Amino acid sequence: MKEKFEIVVLAKQVPDTRNVGKDAMTPEGTVNRAALPAIFNPEDLNALEQALRLKDVYPQSTVTVLSMGPHRAADIIRDAMFRGADGGVLLTDRKFAGADTLATSYALSCAVRKLNPDIIVAGRQAIDGDTAQVGSQVAEKLGWPQVTYAEELEVKGEVARVKRRLENGVEVVECKLPLVVTVNGSAADCRPQNAKRIMKYKYALIPTEYDSCGGLSVDLAKKHDYLQIKEWGADAVDPDPSQLGLEGSPTKVKKIENVVFQLKESKCLSCTDDEINALIVELLETHTLG
Repeated sequence: MKEKFEIVVLAKQVPDTRNVGKDAMTPEGTVNRAALPAIFNPEDLNALEQALRLKDVYPQSTVTVLSMGPHRAADIIRDAMFRGADGGVLLTDRKFAGADTLATSYALSCAVRKLNPDIIVAGRQAIDGDTAQVGSQVAEKLGWPQVTYAEELEVKGEVARVKRRLENGVEVVECKLPLVVTVNGSAADCRPQNAKRIMKYKYALIPTEYDSCGGLSVDLAKKHDYLQIKEWGADAVDPDPSQLGLEGSPTKVKKIENVVFQLKESKCLSCTDDEINALIVELLETHTLG
């Protein structure tokens, strides 16, 4: 029976969509990430927990976090290392800028081929786009089987057993490795950062950060392999340039706005049939329903 697995967790640093302002979009119709606070995508944390639980069972396994984004996205890789991940790769290059789900999944699949894992675990969707497409597209580009809506993941030998949360119940499926699993937000929350791991990995850096950090942290990062977060540009994963960034992205966002529910817009209804019927008619007329 196999006792060691190479696990890759796809993670994304996303803008905090609770604070969308007028500068949230660029003139080109892409998200202006510099104008918004950045956080670890919530469902990717659920995915990380499933990967770490698998490592708890098979301690010789390695959990590598793969993220695509600007240099500041190294923060979520450090966060993952504080929680239990072994290391990470930041896929960063101006050639990736403006990528939609198609171009993003293509770039990630190129990086995954280089990492050659046994299992890929990802959150179901990111809160900045809510498309739930990237994980599945990565599986298709790799030609790997995929299991979606996962809540629990177990592996024995070359077979994964996955509990899925569906609309009308729970389904348990088995699938051979290699495999892509996308995890629901209803799965177990990720474990908190560990104080000992924070002390161990707080100086973990990508090479680009060497110039902006102090001498001690850079010296430590260069001295210890476990403090070196890999930083790959486009050339490192040998992609087709026409499938990257804006050029490889057929999706164009025309507008983004922050919709805030105001108290004055709320209504208090009694349980009378007339008021309930009037509400249904209003919702149908405004196309909120139907």
